[in-house]
Amino acid sequence: MRIATWNVNSVRARQQRLVDWLKKHQPDALCLQELKCTDTDFPFDAVKEAGYFAAVHGQKTYNGVAILAKQEPTDVVRGLSDGVDDTHARFIAATVGGVRVVSAYAPNGQQVDSDAYVYKLEWFHRLKRYLETRHKPDEPLVLGGDWNIAPDPIDVYDPAQWEGQTLFTLRERDVLQQVRAFGLTDAFRHLYPTEQKFSWWDYRMLAFPKNKGVRIDHLYLTAPLVPRLTACDVDREERKGQQPSDHAPVWLELKD
Repeated sequence: MRIATWNVNSVRARQQRLVDWLKKHQPDALCLQELKCTDTDFPFDAVKEAGYFAAVHGQKTYNGVAILAKQEPTDVVRGLSDGVDDTHARFIAATVGGVRVVSAYAPNGQQVDSDAYVYKLEWFHRLKRYLETRHKPDEPLVLGGDWNIAPDPIDVYDPAQWEGQTLFTLRERDVLQQVRAFGLTDAFRHLYPTEQKFSWWDYRMLAFPKNKGVRIDHLYLTAPLVPRLTACDVDREERKGQQPSDHAPVWLELKD
């Protein structure tokens, strides 16, 4: 079973790239983030032509998440369902092939100690509560997403330069660790403890050609799936070419 995650940075702007990627790589499930469109404007027909069903939680102009799958996703949940008045479309969950799959788009946080930063930390606390009330660590669960946090120094190109900046502050890294304490394993880091790879590069200042990136797109697994994990990688090639997303897809494979 192949599961992937990809912040497409506008699904309509990247529609042909998305369709081509689906046809080439044939994931069983793909978590998408930053759709930047409503459910009505999502390219369901193009996705269907590529052989995929789509569960979508969209939002005009901003945010938006989806789960695409060869099998129709079931038991779809949109949003964290915790009674908080939050209009941001950042979370969707569904069951695909016996595995509970989550697509999450964590808040960016903007400037440290801004309202957006406080919202980001609270959003992770809400996600932690969601997992604790809706799931158990011994259930087969995959969380894919743009987490907007680089967990460790190896996950940024220049730790000294990034220290204290949004995406790499201690408070952000700590709140991500609190979520992971539910019982989540970072698929890429589990297989490659010392390898440095990035998933996001700024469009500016030749960041991608210079490989000045960060690893903020992760796939997390619960314990039952870890022994099944056989591969995980970043598709850096998809960051190349005309009008790419600033994120590259990340994928994993689970043996039967």
